[in-house]
Amino acid sequence: MGDIKGFMKFKREDFVNEDPKERLKHFKEFHLHMPEDKLREQGGRCMDCGVPFCQSGCPINNIIPDWNDLVYKDRWAEAIERLSKTNNFPEFTGRVCPAPCENACVLAINKPAVTIKNIEVSIVEKAYEENWLKPQAPAHRSGQKVAVIGSGPAGLATADQLNKAGYHVTIYEKNEVVGGLLALGIPDFKLEKWVIERRVKRMKDEGVKIKTKVHVGKDILAKDLVSQYDAVVLAGGAEQPRDIPVPGRELKGVHFAMDFLTQQNRINQGQKIPDAERISAKGKKVVVLGGGDTGSDCIGTSNRQGAAVVRNFELLTKPPKERSADNPWPNWALVERTSTSHEEGVERDYGILTKKFSGENGVVKKLHAVRVEFGPKDPATGRSAMKEIPGSEFEIEADLVLLAMGFLGPVKGGMIEELGVALDERGNVKTDGNRMTSVAGVFAAGDMRRGQSLVVWAINEGRIAAEGVHRYLGAMSKV
Repeated sequence: MGDIKGFMKFKREDFVNEDPKERLKHFKEFHLHMPEDKLREQGGRCMDCGVPFCQSGCPINNIIPDWNDLVYKDRWAEAIERLSKTNNFPEFTGRVCPAPCENACVLAINKPAVTIKNIEVSIVEKAYEENWLKPQAPAHRSGQKVAVIGSGPAGLATADQLNKAGYHVTIYEKNEVVGGLLALGIPDFKLEKWVIERRVKRMKDEGVKIKTKVHVGKDILAKDLVSQYDAVVLAGGAEQPRDIPVPGRELKGVHFAMDFLTQQNRINQGQKIPDAERISAKGKKVVVLGGGDTGSDCIGTSNRQGAAVVRNFELLTKPPKERSADNPWPNWALVERTSTSHEEGVERDYGILTKKFSGENGVVKKLHAVRVEFGPKDPATGRSAMKEIPGSEFEIEADLVLLAMGFLGPVKGGMIEELGVALDERGNVKTDGNRMTSVAGVFAAGDMRRGQSLVVWAINEGRIAAEGVHRYLGAMSKV
C-alpha cells in the first residue's frame, strides 16, 4: 500500500448530501462528490491487511485494495482498468449497491470502514470524464447468436460478456426502456437514468442489439427464439410481488410498491399518466409495509410527491444498533440502518402484523394491525415462532398503502411455462453449475434463477451465465 498508516492518519469521510428540505423538491441525485485530494486520502485508508476480506464480501470479487491504492497514488487510468476487470457496471453498483464489501472491511472490525463504494463510483465517473471508456467492439465474431431475455443488470452483464467474447448478442426487453429495475424500479434520486443510457449506448456501439417493447412469451414465442438462436438466456427477474391476503386488500389505495415506483419513474421520463391511473401520495397519510430497500424507495418517493405523513411498518422486530454476539464480522451486519429516505421524514415501527384494511366507498381509510413478538430460533429450521401480543391491537388512518414486502420469484406464466423449464423448491428457474436450465441451450441468470437479490449479485449471475454459454457453444461447435 502507498501509505500503510493511512488508516490511522485519515478519518472516514463520506459524500456530502444536499439538505433534505432541498432534495425533497426534486428527483435528482443529491450526493455532492468529493474533491480528488480527499478521495486520495480515503483510498489511503485501505490497510495492508494481508487478507482482503472486502473481496470476499463482494459478490463479483472486485480487486478492491488494488484500485484503492491506485487512487491514493493518483493513477486513475489504471484504477478503471483494474475495476473493469471484474465489474461491468461500476457506475450502477457505486450508486445503488449496499456495499457488503465495506461491511467485510478489516478496518470495520473496530473503526469506520474504507469508503469503497464512493471510491468506486468516483473512479468510473473520472473515466467517463476523461473519455477513457471508449467503445471496444470485439476484433472477431464467432458467427454464433445468443438471445438474452431481460435487460436488467443480469441480462446486461450477460450480454456485455458474451459480446466481448465475439458472439452476436440480441437483448429482448418487454418494457419501453432498457435497465429492468434499474430503470423503472429504482428512483431517480438514487440512480438517474442517463447513467444507464450512457452505458447502454456504449454497449450498442460495441455491437449489442437491443429490442424494446418485445414481451417474450406474449408478443413472440420463446420457443421461436430457441430455434433461431444458438443459445437463449432467461434474465427476466423476480417480478412476482409478495401480496398480503387480508380483508380489504381489494380496496382502492392499496398498491404493490413496484406499481407506485415504476409509475413515478415513467413520469420522470416525460410520460403522461391519466389522472384516473395516478398513484399519488400528495396530501395523503401513507403507510409503507416492508422495511427493505424497496420500502425505503417508497418513503423517499412519497415525501417527494408531498405526502402528509409517511409511516413504515416492518413485521420483524427492531434490529440492534450494533452487531450481536451471534452475528460476527465479516458476516453481513444485521443492525438497524437509516437510509437517506428515512432521514427525509418517516415514522418507523417494528413487530407489526397487518390484520385488515377498512374503507369507505371502496377506498382504503384505515389499517388495522397487531403487535407481534418472536420466540427463540428453532435449531432445525433457523426460524422463530411468531405470536401476537394480546391487547396490542390498533388501527391508524391510511389513504395510501404500499406493499413493499419483497418478491416470490419470477412470474411463472408466459415464457417459463411455455418452455417448460424446471423450477427449484423456491419457485425459481433451476439450473446446473453452468446456469443451463433443464432445456438444452436455455440458460438463466439473476433474480429469475437466484431469487430477489442485489444488483451486484445480478452482475455476478450474468458473468457466470456468460461463461456457461461460452463453454456450451464452444463444445457445440466441436460436435
